[in-house]
Amino acid sequence: MTTTAEGAPGTAKFAAGMQVRARDEDWLVVEVTETAKDGTRLDVRGTSPLVRDQRAVFFAHPGLDEVTPLRPEDTELVPDDSPECRRSRLFIDALIRKTPLPLSEQRLATVGTHLVDDLAYQREPARAALQGLRPRLLIADAVGLGKTLEVGLLLSELIRRGRGERILVVTPKHILEQFQHELWTRFAIPLVRLDSSGIERIRQQIPAGRNPFSYYKRAIISIDTLRSDRWRSHLMQVNWDAVVIDESHKLINTGTKNNRLAQLLAPKTDALILASATPHNGDRASFGELLSLLDPTAIPDTSEYDETQLEHLYIRRHKMSPDVSAEIGHKWATRKKPESIECRASAAEQRIFDELYDVWIRPADGRRAPVTGNGARLFPYTLLKAFLSSHEALAETVHNRIARIDGRSPAEQAERAAERAALTTLGALADEVEKGQAAKLRRLVDKLKEIEVGPHSDTRVVIFSERRATLEMLQDHLPAALGFAEGAQRAGAVRQLHGGLSDDEQQRVVKDFSLAGSDLRVLLTGDIAAEGVNLHRQCHQMIHYDLPWSLITIEQRNGRIDRYGQQHSPEIRALLLLMQNEDPADPSADRKVSERLLEREDEVHRTLGEAASILGLRDEEAEKNAIMEGLASGASFDAIVPDVPLDPFELFMAGHLPTGADEDYRVPQLFASTRAFVEEALSEVYENPEQKIGKRWDEDHPEMLVFTPDRELQRRLLVLPKSYLDERGVLDQLRVTFDRDFGQERLDQARERSGTRGKGAITKQERTETSGWPDVSYLTDQHPVVEWLTDKVLVRLARNTAPVIPAQVAEPVFLMQGMYSNAKGHPTVLAWSCVTGLDSGAPWFDDDLVGVLERAGVRPKMLNRQFTGDLAALQALVPAAVATTREHLSELRRVQEEPLVEQLEEYEKRLAAWRRASESTYEQLTIGVRRQHAEQRVQKTAIEVAQLIEQLATQGESMVRVVGVLVPAAGTEQKGA
Repeated sequence: MTTTAEGAPGTAKFAAGMQVRARDEDWLVVEVTETAKDGTRLDVRGTSPLVRDQRAVFFAHPGLDEVTPLRPEDTELVPDDSPECRRSRLFIDALIRKTPLPLSEQRLATVGTHLVDDLAYQREPARAALQGLRPRLLIADAVGLGKTLEVGLLLSELIRRGRGERILVVTPKHILEQFQHELWTRFAIPLVRLDSSGIERIRQQIPAGRNPFSYYKRAIISIDTLRSDRWRSHLMQVNWDAVVIDESHKLINTGTKNNRLAQLLAPKTDALILASATPHNGDRASFGELLSLLDPTAIPDTSEYDETQLEHLYIRRHKMSPDVSAEIGHKWATRKKPESIECRASAAEQRIFDELYDVWIRPADGRRAPVTGNGARLFPYTLLKAFLSSHEALAETVHNRIARIDGRSPAEQAERAAERAALTTLGALADEVEKGQAAKLRRLVDKLKEIEVGPHSDTRVVIFSERRATLEMLQDHLPAALGFAEGAQRAGAVRQLHGGLSDDEQQRVVKDFSLAGSDLRVLLTGDIAAEGVNLHRQCHQMIHYDLPWSLITIEQRNGRIDRYGQQHSPEIRALLLLMQNEDPADPSADRKVSERLLEREDEVHRTLGEAASILGLRDEEAEKNAIMEGLASGASFDAIVPDVPLDPFELFMAGHLPTGADEDYRVPQLFASTRAFVEEALSEVYENPEQKIGKRWDEDHPEMLVFTPDRELQRRLLVLPKSYLDERGVLDQLRVTFDRDFGQERLDQARERSGTRGKGAITKQERTETSGWPDVSYLTDQHPVVEWLTDKVLVRLARNTAPVIPAQVAEPVFLMQGMYSNAKGHPTVLAWSCVTGLDSGAPWFDDDLVGVLERAGVRPKMLNRQFTGDLAALQALVPAAVATTREHLSELRRVQEEPLVEQLEEYEKRLAAWRRASESTYEQLTIGVRRQHAEQRVQKTAIEVAQLIEQLATQGESMVRVVGVLVPAAGTEQKGA
């Protein structure tokens, strides 16, 4: 979408849709952006013959480009001679599409236009974000509710408001393509993916030294790549309309690279959307710091605050929330009760158990465990946890510990000699375990065969382990044990996903697991896949090879297959390593802790809806250490993990409920549907689109429109993955649909690629495709195809002209657009007004443009009667139409701007109160560096927010445009006749 902008005092004001003169040619303004030093940046499209349809960029600034807006008073009226007045109807509709909604319009405007289930609870984040002066929100919904879809809905609303032109999405690297895929296929928002291969492609395509973030308007990049110091200077030079940071709980720890990245991005964007299922780690100060990224004036002291001060900055629901549970039952199969699989230790494994308990955990005769230094109290449980994963993981832990001891000074080595000897003994016992005799491995193979995982079955399973050594062991053993053939099939059937893989490899594994046609059957992964990854498309089976001692991580793992969109009841199992003859009064750690954690997570999941709150810590490592500390002190499990959840968010939820399903805003439009607009626009632009661009409706699939994109449309699509563009031949032949059911069907088939579809079997080519991207694109109003046609329609009229439309009116009706904007270029007041009575000197306004056009019979199939009136007399009324519209718009401003003015005044009061409280806080500090830094921070923040308030207020004069004129058609009774 587009914006308006105003330069320095006395300079011209520009707006999207305005016609301008630059370098002796005529141009249509497509996009307006204010720059720090070069004035107003105008992205334009040529309209005069020499530059028609060419794109250019001008900088309206003294010494750079001289750009002259064409005055509305000089608008030339031109009779429309097109069939059914098609050119005029398209022009007016395209102008409405291109005009951003004003800040005063806070209702949702794109609801129901996307390829998603229309769920009221998923709209709430967008509704909440639009209530503020700046859309800044933490989406803290629990695992599986569809935060990516909620982000897409919010971004779509920002784009429609002209506040989402420049978008940056930051995610973990293994879900880059997943996020990009969802935003394109569901919302038609194209993002260029800046992973390792994407960056390499950029280097080849953009000029040397060009900032990639200024070259591409919408991008998605991993947090791992972006936090590198090499990108810092590039980021500092770019301002964004919207920044999305997924898994934002990784930003909490002050001083880390992730935190510094967030501190850098937060002031460089208007909208900031953070997403995380676990954003609160139990530390009030950390949570306060996180939400201060959204609003630095929310709380003076991030360690001392009233929770109600933050409630406007986040939204949080879980599966059992009333507004959620009422809507998702049919799209989220209920999970089965988790199954604990007992694995009795082999003789060799029992010897390890004995050694661990007798020497490390509960030494006999009052002896102490042979370990010293930091973490000595908990290290025995680290060894135990490693062994509960596998003997291979234990051997690796022992080896690493011995290596660290051997790397110390001779004196320290002598001090730790007893520990090293005990570790050597433990390592030798681990080496005695034969891989094929490991109890858990044998039971795993049996269970996988029982659920029919193998070369002749489509059953898939994801297996989690905390230890890379365990994953390697499973990778070596499982393919042959499950009967997968040698060669490529075996290599592809069982695969790992871990942090050591490149971003391309990680994305490939995740994508293959979601595609029915891939060979991947067993996904081995660590907790890298416990956050953000959708693994439920083709899978409802999960096995915890070892269980983390953290309810947060268990819930995150389970949420990979137990989430919105799961059609089969998730089946979750855990392998428990038990002693050969354990004492019921003193059970093994897996039965005492792991099994109980699995059960407790399931209990709370079914009642509260999320289990991460039970310990009240909100941090995986803190949970693990708390459990270890409890065991070391001899506490019972129920004392360590209480039944009653202690949720830091529970304090926040009071008074912070979803806003409810307010009435949505329907953008005025002249066409009954997007399809009607596109079909008429293609006919107008190409006259014979069937011949010129090969437009046709597919014979086998009449819901599918096929045509050849021109160079301009190809350029707009180049940001999408090259593999997708090549595989689907998008740049050669574009396939689109306006049918939601058909679009969803093709999206599902892209993931399935097996079986049959509604109208014929899948072709051999479709069966071998591997991208998972659909061959048909669902057209929303924000799809690049629609935006491309909108721009083409707008340039069909010559510069500074407006059409004359014969219609069922008694006297001339001037169709006018009026707008006020703020310093950021966003409309604050917008009107589509129709004025009559200009010739009598008693003008009358009707602000329902579409209603006026409907009543005047301006619609498809209308008869375009030739205009026979006095064009000169009509032309003489243009200045009066402009002048009276300015006066009318001034009256409308008082009404439309009132809510915005109230918000700004309230924000000013909040700023003043925050500043007083902040000054009182730092005045208590002694004079020194800390106080100096605090003073500077408060002053800097106060200045920035004061400038923001000023920028959001309406500034400058109104912009008025003559959209067209309705005149009495031949045979229509004239006023006064």
